[in-house]
Amino acid sequence: QVQLVESGGGLVQAGGSLRLSCAASGSIKRILGMGWYRQRPGKERELVATITSGGGTYYADSVKGRFTISGDNVKNTVNLQMDNLKPEATAVYYCVADEAPLGTGRSWGQGTQVTVSS
Repeated sequence: QVQLVESGGGLVQAGGSLRLSCAASGSIKRILGMGWYRQRPGKERELVATITSGGGTYYADSVKGRFTISGDNVKNTVNLQMDNLKPEATAVYYCVADEAPLGTGRSWGQGTQVTVSS
């Protein structure tokens, strides 16, 4: 079982930046990919960005050009650099990790709050 711990959330003004970090620990065989979801107030949880162990990335249309995901396969960490933040980015952000073999299951972090004031 993989444990994920997020950090870096907080309060920022619109137009500002935040960097979220997530570290995986525990009995890790191999992580296929990591990513970030978010849940905005009154909304369903949504995928924000992912990165595979090979470096492939995916971004939701709403964050393309402003968010950057990066990862370290050796340290089993993933970061999300969020620039030019908008108030609608206010949400709880969750780190996720998918382990090998495929189908093992997805691990979730406890979430970190990001609040963007207008």
